Amino acid sequence: MADFSWFSKFPKMDRATLVEIRKYLDSSFRDFSREYGDVIESFFDPLLGFLIWFEKLLVQSPWWAVLLSITALVYFTSRSWKLSLGVVVSFLLIGYFGMWEDTMRTLSIITVCTLMAIVLGVPIGILMARNNRTQAVVTPILDVMQTMPAFVYLIPVVMLLGIGKVPGVIAVVIYAIPPVIRLTNLGIRLVDKEVLEAATAYGANSMQRLMGVQLPLASPTIMAGINQTIMMALGMVVIASMIGVKGLGQPVLKSITNQYFTLGLFNGLAIVALAIIFDRTSQAYAKRSQQHMQGGQHD
Repeated sequence: MADFSWFSKFPKMDRATLVEIRKYLDSSFRDFSREYGDVIESFFDPLLGFLIWFEKLLVQSPWWAVLLSITALVYFTSRSWKLSLGVVVSFLLIGYFGMWEDTMRTLSIITVCTLMAIVLGVPIGILMARNNRTQAVVTPILDVMQTMPAFVYLIPVVMLLGIGKVPGVIAVVIYAIPPVIRLTNLGIRLVDKEVLEAATAYGANSMQRLMGVQLPLASPTIMAGINQTIMMALGMVVIASMIGVKGLGQPVLKSITNQYFTLGLFNGLAIVALAIIFDRTSQAYAKRSQQHMQGGQHD
Protein backbone atom coordinates (compact mmCIF):
# COMPACT_ATOMS: atom_id res chain seq x y z
CA MET A 1 0.00 0.00 0.00
CA ALA A 2 1.36 3.39 -1.02
CA ASP A 3 2.51 5.78 1.68
CA PHE A 4 0.84 9.17 1.25
CA SER A 5 1.88 10.61 4.61
CA TRP A 6 4.10 13.20 2.86
CA PHE A 7 0.86 15.00 1.85
CA SER A 8 0.23 15.99 5.46
CA LYS A 9 3.76 15.85 6.89
CA PHE A 10 6.80 17.51 5.28
CA PRO A 11 9.34 14.83 4.23
CA LYS A 12 12.60 15.21 6.15
CA MET A 13 15.88 13.46 6.67
CA ASP A 14 15.84 10.93 9.48
CA ARG A 15 17.37 12.15 12.72
CA ALA A 16 20.20 9.60 12.82
CA THR A 17 21.53 10.68 9.38
CA LEU A 18 21.24 14.36 10.32
CA VAL A 19 23.17 13.78 13.55
CA GLU A 20 25.89 11.91 11.62
CA ILE A 21 26.25 14.78 9.13
CA ARG A 22 26.53 17.31 11.97
CA LYS A 23 29.07 15.18 13.82
CA TYR A 24 31.15 14.76 10.66
CA LEU A 25 31.18 18.49 9.87
CA ASP A 26 31.90 19.49 13.49
CA SER A 27 34.72 16.97 13.87
CA SER A 28 36.21 17.99 10.50
CA PHE A 29 36.30 21.64 11.54
CA ARG A 30 37.79 20.73 14.95
CA ASP A 31 40.48 18.67 13.24
CA PHE A 32 41.21 21.55 10.89
CA SER A 33 41.47 24.02 13.77
CA ARG A 34 43.80 21.69 15.72
CA GLU A 35 45.97 21.11 12.65
CA TYR A 36 46.21 24.65 11.32
CA GLY A 37 45.06 26.84 14.23
CA ASP A 38 48.60 27.69 15.37
CA VAL A 39 49.72 28.49 11.82
CA ILE A 40 46.73 30.77 11.24
CA GLU A 41 47.26 32.41 14.64
CA SER A 42 50.94 33.11 13.86
CA PHE A 43 49.88 34.59 10.51
CA PHE A 44 47.86 37.22 12.40
CA ASP A 45 50.65 38.02 14.91
CA PRO A 46 51.67 41.24 13.06
CA LEU A 47 48.04 42.41 13.17
CA LEU A 48 47.86 41.67 16.91
CA GLY A 49 51.11 43.57 17.48
CA PHE A 50 49.81 46.58 15.57
CA LEU A 51 46.49 46.47 17.46
CA ILE A 52 48.23 46.40 20.84
CA TRP A 53 50.60 49.24 19.83
CA PHE A 54 47.81 51.44 18.48
CA GLU A 55 45.58 50.84 21.52
CA LYS A 56 48.45 51.69 23.89
CA LEU A 57 49.17 54.83 21.85
CA LEU A 58 45.59 56.08 22.30
CA VAL A 59 45.12 54.96 25.91
CA GLN A 60 48.52 55.95 27.34
CA SER A 61 49.03 59.23 25.47
CA PRO A 62 47.94 62.43 27.30
CA TRP A 63 44.21 62.91 26.78
CA TRP A 64 44.64 66.48 25.54
CA ALA A 65 47.16 65.35 22.88
CA VAL A 66 44.76 62.64 21.62
CA LEU A 67 41.84 65.09 21.62
CA LEU A 68 43.89 67.72 19.78
CA SER A 69 45.03 65.16 17.17
CA ILE A 70 41.51 63.83 16.57
CA THR A 71 40.06 67.35 16.31
CA ALA A 72 42.79 68.44 13.88
CA LEU A 73 42.22 65.33 11.74
CA VAL A 74 38.46 65.95 11.69
CA TYR A 75 38.96 69.62 10.75
CA PHE A 76 41.46 68.96 7.94
CA THR A 77 39.16 66.24 6.59
CA SER A 78 35.88 68.16 6.82
CA ARG A 79 36.98 71.84 7.01
CA SER A 80 34.09 72.35 9.42
CA TRP A 81 34.52 74.31 12.66
CA LYS A 82 31.07 73.19 13.86
CA LEU A 83 31.95 69.52 13.47
CA SER A 84 35.34 70.05 15.13
CA LEU A 85 33.66 71.79 18.06
CA GLY A 86 31.18 68.92 18.30
CA VAL A 87 34.10 66.47 18.46
CA VAL A 88 35.72 68.43 21.32
CA VAL A 89 32.46 68.63 23.30
CA SER A 90 31.66 64.94 22.72
CA PHE A 91 35.07 63.69 23.83
CA LEU A 92 35.15 66.02 26.85
CA LEU A 93 31.80 64.62 27.98
CA ILE A 94 32.97 61.04 27.31
CA GLY A 95 36.06 61.65 29.44
CA TYR A 96 34.14 63.46 32.16
CA PHE A 97 31.77 60.50 32.58
CA GLY A 98 34.71 58.08 32.92
CA MET A 99 34.53 56.38 29.51
CA TRP A 100 37.75 57.73 27.97
CA GLU A 101 39.82 54.52 28.03
CA ASP A 102 37.00 52.32 26.73
CA THR A 103 36.32 54.86 23.97
CA MET A 104 40.00 54.87 22.95
CA ARG A 105 39.99 51.06 22.82
CA THR A 106 36.85 51.07 20.66
CA LEU A 107 38.33 53.81 18.46
CA SER A 108 41.50 51.76 17.90
CA ILE A 109 39.53 48.62 16.97
CA ILE A 110 37.18 50.50 14.61
CA THR A 111 40.07 52.34 12.94
CA VAL A 112 41.98 49.10 12.30
CA CYS A 113 38.82 47.29 11.11
CA THR A 114 37.96 50.14 8.73
CA LEU A 115 41.49 50.25 7.29
CA MET A 116 41.42 46.46 6.77
CA ALA A 117 37.98 46.66 5.14
CA ILE A 118 39.21 49.39 2.75
CA VAL A 119 42.47 47.56 1.90
CA LEU A 120 40.60 44.31 1.20
CA GLY A 121 37.25 45.63 -0.04
CA VAL A 122 38.26 48.27 -2.61
CA PRO A 123 40.44 45.87 -4.71
CA ILE A 124 37.67 43.23 -4.62
CA GLY A 125 35.16 45.88 -5.75
CA ILE A 126 37.52 46.91 -8.57
CA LEU A 127 37.84 43.28 -9.70
CA MET A 128 34.05 42.93 -9.68
CA ALA A 129 33.65 46.08 -11.77
CA ARG A 130 36.21 44.91 -14.33
CA ASN A 131 35.05 41.31 -14.61
CA ASN A 132 31.41 40.19 -14.79
CA ARG A 133 32.35 36.61 -13.89
CA THR A 134 34.00 37.79 -10.66
CA GLN A 135 30.88 39.81 -9.88
CA ALA A 136 28.69 36.75 -10.45
CA VAL A 137 30.81 34.72 -8.00
CA VAL A 138 31.31 37.40 -5.31
CA THR A 139 27.75 38.81 -5.19
CA PRO A 140 26.11 35.67 -3.68
CA ILE A 141 28.93 35.51 -1.10
CA LEU A 142 28.22 39.13 -0.14
CA ASP A 143 24.50 38.30 0.10
CA VAL A 144 25.29 35.53 2.59
CA MET A 145 27.67 37.78 4.55
CA GLN A 146 25.05 40.53 4.87
CA THR A 147 22.16 38.26 5.86
CA MET A 148 24.00 35.83 8.15
CA PRO A 149 23.32 36.61 11.85
CA ALA A 150 26.31 38.39 13.37
CA PHE A 151 26.68 35.82 16.16
CA VAL A 152 27.38 33.07 13.61
CA TYR A 153 30.62 34.79 12.56
CA LEU A 154 31.96 34.36 16.07
CA ILE A 155 31.75 30.53 16.10
CA PRO A 156 34.40 29.55 13.48
CA VAL A 157 36.65 32.50 14.37
CA VAL A 158 36.71 31.58 18.07
CA MET A 159 37.25 27.87 17.26
CA LEU A 160 40.28 28.77 15.14
CA LEU A 161 41.81 31.65 17.09
CA GLY A 162 40.28 31.54 20.56
CA ILE A 163 39.23 34.62 22.53
CA GLY A 164 40.89 38.01 22.02
CA LYS A 165 41.41 41.06 19.85
CA VAL A 166 42.29 39.37 16.54
CA PRO A 167 39.18 37.11 16.40
CA GLY A 168 37.08 40.18 17.22
CA VAL A 169 38.68 42.23 14.44
CA ILE A 170 38.23 39.41 11.90
CA ALA A 171 34.56 38.97 12.87
CA VAL A 172 33.95 42.73 12.61
CA VAL A 173 35.69 42.98 9.21
CA ILE A 174 33.72 40.04 7.77
CA TYR A 175 30.48 41.59 9.02
CA ALA A 176 31.26 45.16 7.89
CA ILE A 177 33.13 44.73 4.57
CA PRO A 178 30.23 44.07 2.10
CA PRO A 179 29.12 47.73 1.67
CA VAL A 180 32.56 48.98 0.62
CA ILE A 181 32.88 46.10 -1.89
CA ARG A 182 29.40 46.64 -3.34
CA LEU A 183 29.65 50.43 -3.62
CA THR A 184 33.18 50.35 -5.08
CA ASN A 185 31.86 48.01 -7.77
CA LEU A 186 28.78 50.21 -8.32
CA GLY A 187 30.74 53.48 -8.38
CA ILE A 188 33.21 52.26 -11.03
CA ARG A 189 30.43 50.76 -13.16
CA LEU A 190 28.53 54.10 -13.08
CA VAL A 191 31.44 56.06 -14.58
CA ASP A 192 30.34 57.49 -17.93
CA LYS A 193 31.64 55.37 -20.84
CA GLU A 194 32.19 58.50 -22.92
CA VAL A 195 34.67 59.77 -20.31
CA LEU A 196 36.54 56.45 -20.49
CA GLU A 197 36.54 56.59 -24.29
CA ALA A 198 37.97 60.11 -24.15
CA ALA A 199 40.72 58.93 -21.76
CA THR A 200 41.52 56.03 -24.11
CA ALA A 201 41.65 58.43 -27.05
CA TYR A 202 44.29 60.47 -25.18
CA GLY A 203 46.41 57.32 -24.87
CA ALA A 204 45.57 56.21 -21.32
CA ASN A 205 46.08 52.52 -20.61
CA SER A 206 43.87 50.36 -18.40
CA MET A 207 45.67 51.22 -15.13
CA GLN A 208 45.79 54.95 -15.97
CA ARG A 209 42.04 54.94 -16.70
CA LEU A 210 41.41 53.22 -13.36
CA MET A 211 43.63 55.48 -11.24
CA GLY A 212 43.09 58.75 -13.09
CA VAL A 213 39.44 58.54 -14.18
CA GLN A 214 37.36 55.74 -12.65
CA LEU A 215 38.45 55.88 -9.00
CA PRO A 216 38.31 59.72 -8.74
CA LEU A 217 34.84 59.83 -10.35
CA ALA A 218 33.65 56.89 -8.22
CA SER A 219 35.10 58.32 -4.98
CA PRO A 220 31.78 59.76 -3.63
CA THR A 221 30.12 56.34 -4.03
CA ILE A 222 33.16 54.56 -2.55
CA MET A 223 33.13 56.98 0.41
CA ALA A 224 29.45 56.14 0.96
CA GLY A 225 30.48 52.47 1.12
CA ILE A 226 33.25 53.25 3.62
CA ASN A 227 30.75 55.24 5.67
CA GLN A 228 28.36 52.27 5.81
CA THR A 229 31.24 49.94 6.69
CA ILE A 230 32.17 52.15 9.66
CA MET A 231 28.56 52.20 10.85
CA MET A 232 28.30 48.40 10.64
CA ALA A 233 31.64 47.98 12.43
CA LEU A 234 30.42 50.17 15.29
CA GLY A 235 27.21 48.16 15.41
CA MET A 236 29.30 44.99 15.84
CA VAL A 237 31.27 46.39 18.81
CA VAL A 238 28.87 45.05 21.46
CA ILE A 239 28.70 41.59 19.87
CA ALA A 240 32.52 41.46 19.51
CA SER A 241 32.83 42.22 23.24
CA MET A 242 31.44 38.72 23.86
CA ILE A 243 34.74 37.25 22.62
CA GLY A 244 37.04 39.50 24.60
CA VAL A 245 37.22 42.73 22.57
CA LYS A 246 37.63 45.47 25.17
CA GLY A 247 35.99 48.84 24.79
CA LEU A 248 32.54 50.38 25.02
CA GLY A 249 30.87 47.09 24.14
CA GLN A 250 31.84 45.33 27.37
CA PRO A 251 30.04 47.77 29.73
CA VAL A 252 26.97 47.54 27.47
CA LEU A 253 27.11 43.74 27.68
CA LYS A 254 27.56 43.98 31.46
CA SER A 255 24.56 46.30 31.72
CA ILE A 256 22.43 43.77 29.82
CA THR A 257 23.39 40.84 32.04
CA ASN A 258 23.09 42.84 35.29
CA GLN A 259 20.24 45.19 34.26
CA TYR A 260 22.29 48.37 34.77
CA PHE A 261 20.25 50.81 32.69
CA THR A 262 22.39 53.92 33.19
CA LEU A 263 25.68 52.12 32.46
CA GLY A 264 24.30 50.79 29.19
CA LEU A 265 22.78 54.15 28.26
CA PHE A 266 25.98 56.16 28.82
CA ASN A 267 28.21 53.71 26.92
CA GLY A 268 25.60 53.39 24.18
CA LEU A 269 25.57 57.17 23.80
CA ALA A 270 29.37 57.15 23.56
CA ILE A 271 29.11 54.63 20.68
CA VAL A 272 26.48 56.88 19.06
CA ALA A 273 28.82 59.88 19.42
CA LEU A 274 31.63 57.97 17.67
CA ALA A 275 29.23 56.89 14.93
CA ILE A 276 28.05 60.47 14.31
CA ILE A 277 31.64 61.79 14.25
CA PHE A 278 32.74 59.13 11.74
CA ASP A 279 29.59 59.62 9.66
CA ARG A 280 29.72 63.42 9.45
CA THR A 281 33.47 63.47 8.82
CA SER A 282 33.37 60.92 6.00
CA GLN A 283 30.34 62.64 4.43
CA ALA A 284 32.02 66.05 4.60
CA TYR A 285 35.19 64.65 3.02
CA ALA A 286 33.19 62.99 0.21
CA LYS A 287 31.29 66.25 -0.43
CA ARG A 288 34.52 68.31 -0.49
CA SER A 289 36.26 65.89 -2.87
CA GLN A 290 33.24 65.90 -5.19
CA GLN A 291 33.12 69.73 -5.24
CA HIS A 292 36.87 69.86 -5.87
CA MET A 293 36.51 67.41 -8.75
CA GLN A 294 33.61 69.35 -10.27
CA GLY A 295 35.60 72.58 -9.95
CA GLY A 296 38.51 70.93 -11.77
CA GLN A 297 36.18 69.76 -14.55
CA HIS A 298 34.76 73.28 -15.00
CA ASP A 299 38.27 74.73 -15.19
